[in-house]
Amino acid sequence: MSTIHDLTALEQGRAVRAGELSPTELVRHYLDRISTLDPTVAAFVTVTEDLALAQAAAAERELTAARRTGTVLGPLHGVPVAVKDVARIEGVRRTSGSTAFLDEISDIDDHVVARMKSAGLVILGTTNTPEFALTCYTENRLGPPTRNPWSPRHSPGGSSGGSAAAVAAGMAPIAHGTDAGGSVRIPASACGLVGIKPSRGRVSNGPIGHDVTGLSINGALGRTVADAAALLDLMSGLMPGDTETAPGGLVGPLAKGVEPRQLTIAVMPEPMLPDVTAHADCHDALKHTIELLAAAGHRVEEMEMSPDQEVADAFGRVWSVVASQVALEDEEEDEESLEPFTRYMRDRGRAVSGRQLHAALTTFRGIGQMLTDLIFEVYDVILTPTLAQPPALIGEFTTDTDANANFDRMTAFMPYTPLYNITGLPAVTVPVHWNDQGLPIGVMLGGRYGDEATLTALAAQLQSAAGQLGRRPEIW
Repeated sequence: MSTIHDLTALEQGRAVRAGELSPTELVRHYLDRISTLDPTVAAFVTVTEDLALAQAAAAERELTAARRTGTVLGPLHGVPVAVKDVARIEGVRRTSGSTAFLDEISDIDDHVVARMKSAGLVILGTTNTPEFALTCYTENRLGPPTRNPWSPRHSPGGSSGGSAAAVAAGMAPIAHGTDAGGSVRIPASACGLVGIKPSRGRVSNGPIGHDVTGLSINGALGRTVADAAALLDLMSGLMPGDTETAPGGLVGPLAKGVEPRQLTIAVMPEPMLPDVTAHADCHDALKHTIELLAAAGHRVEEMEMSPDQEVADAFGRVWSVVASQVALEDEEEDEESLEPFTRYMRDRGRAVSGRQLHAALTTFRGIGQMLTDLIFEVYDVILTPTLAQPPALIGEFTTDTDANANFDRMTAFMPYTPLYNITGLPAVTVPVHWNDQGLPIGVMLGGRYGDEATLTALAAQLQSAAGQLGRRPEIW
């Protein structure tokens, strides 16, 4: 018989609505697993036990009232969720992975958190992230590094590494993350999960954390495409103060259980970054995916986009400006407490002129226009590896104290993911392959602006065809 954490998030939601499980049972089950497993995995920063039990009790009262009135509750009502430790949750500590914010308590909910609460989700706690969510690994000075549930020697990736590790270890059924250069998709790929980075404007960054560069957006992680899409649906929508929202939505073939139509898919095996090639494991995953898509009746064609260092440089400039804009209470004293790579990025950001920032953002818009006019006029979806390398060992990026070398290594590790932050287009990573070391290797699907419905329908079909839905790490 399946245990509670074997159920998908949507199955848990159905069991709650049917009276087969209570939200309090769910919360206690996951709190017990966190207590047992997290000393090894280090996925959580703050476990919000009192808040979770209070929210579970409130969800049960709402269930009782809904049964009495015939009200239909949402698909994840009463289901637990983990939240990345960059989001504000009223009354909960928010460290952003930094000792500079070790004691900061939020006095407001971010819009994405408010939407999760209003949907009846129950917040288990906040999950680990590198300082200011800057890196593709989850190591900081707050405590031990977050470990990949598939192999404790390996990193879960970053910057939403704590969220990915929590879901992959069965300490949460679904999790929130943020993605400014791949930070949802990188750890999802490394941990054998689905990660969705939605279209720019799909999920609010307000009311405080609006990202004027357009790079960062809230996203969702889950074991199945349906779970991640359901969470993203509940997080999405225009909120007070927002001035833009993505068109359409996720309610489409996936929600109706309909297979996607025959699609034309462009395969890009190599990244647009000069002198970077993908590891053989990533090519194996891509080859396997092409075979699955062709067998499903889709038209798959390989194409190449010329490497462009200018685009990579533009991304680096904007990324560093974002790092430099994190406000510290005591700029001089707190700056010295920051990690070397963070200080390096902030110094780089301060050196970027207004004209350089404008030129970089203009380059971003040009890339988005080019993809729309040239690629998505012909193709429905772009398929690439998610990462250029298998999951990295813990400490692999930090053994060298040269921050510039660290930056270059990260760029070579994650050359595919920033394209969708640059352009604001949606992308989904899907677990399809495990290498000879038993480490997950994901592939990424990218699509037209606002067309998450096509991406998630195709991703669900692909995940099912890959036959890995029941695969679990030993720690499970």
